[in-house]
Amino acid sequence: MLSFVGLTYAISWAMTVPLWVTGAGLTWEWAPLLLVAMLFVPAVSAVVVTRWISPVPAPWRAVGVIGGGGPRSWWGKAVLAWLGPLVLMLLALLLGSLLGVYRADWTGFSGLAEQFGSAGEGIPPSLVLVQFVQVVLLGWLNVLPAIGEEIGWRGYLTSALLPLGQPAAFLVTGLLWALWHAPLLILGYNYPNAPVVVAFIMMGCFCVLLSALLGWLRLASGNVWPAAIARGFVNAAAGFGILFSASGSPVDNISSGLLGWSGWLVLALAVLLLVLLGKLPVQAGEEEPSGLSRGVRRLSRR
Repeated sequence: MLSFVGLTYAISWAMTVPLWVTGAGLTWEWAPLLLVAMLFVPAVSAVVVTRWISPVPAPWRAVGVIGGGGPRSWWGKAVLAWLGPLVLMLLALLLGSLLGVYRADWTGFSGLAEQFGSAGEGIPPSLVLVQFVQVVLLGWLNVLPAIGEEIGWRGYLTSALLPLGQPAAFLVTGLLWALWHAPLLILGYNYPNAPVVVAFIMMGCFCVLLSALLGWLRLASGNVWPAAIARGFVNAAAGFGILFSASGSPVDNISSGLLGWSGWLVLALAVLLLVLLGKLPVQAGEEEPSGLSRGVRRLSRR
């Protein structure tokens, strides 16, 4: 486990050096490509650890790339992973609107019109439709880089930490996942207007809550693909924030959307709902650590 974390941090943080050396930070022209490349580092680290550092039988099964009985057995989780983040984002925006931290224009789309320089003139319905399709359908393009993250964080690390119990596995995975973003957070990633310490705290809260939901998908399905789908559409769902915003009111990730504190309430309610429905901790479909937890002291099964 420590090898995975150390390797992932070392490679990923080294990759951010050009952002600092150029002085351009996240505005560097190659930054988007670099950020996508970083997403594959956790998967690379998981493969290196399970094949060479601490070899395990059937490493691809151990990290959840295969297993779980095949797509026929987990297609329902995949559909939930596709549509669930979109519903959660809409609920987060609705709650943010009710709490006064997100100014919405649900039917006029004035914020979107402002983005395209047509404020006050209305916005063509076709453009609204294109934006909606980009979130709902083209979000599938986000799944490919998301699998790089999920093979590492949920596929490997959450499984490795299961002897600590599922709540602890989700918590530790979420905190380590958040800290992985450290160099980017310092540069203003996700929370550009927040002090660095606040950005770290906010990213930690977001990652822990989301880690519980993604961890549930990973364990309940027996593989990592539903978690990767959900992760991809969490990113895609951010487009709803702009789509439904009111003109003159930039989306503030500190308070609105799933990244903001009002969105955490929605994520927390989703976790609570799984608990109340008896879905958490996972009873059926939970995978054994498969040798990944070597060196982790067993405290409980859940």
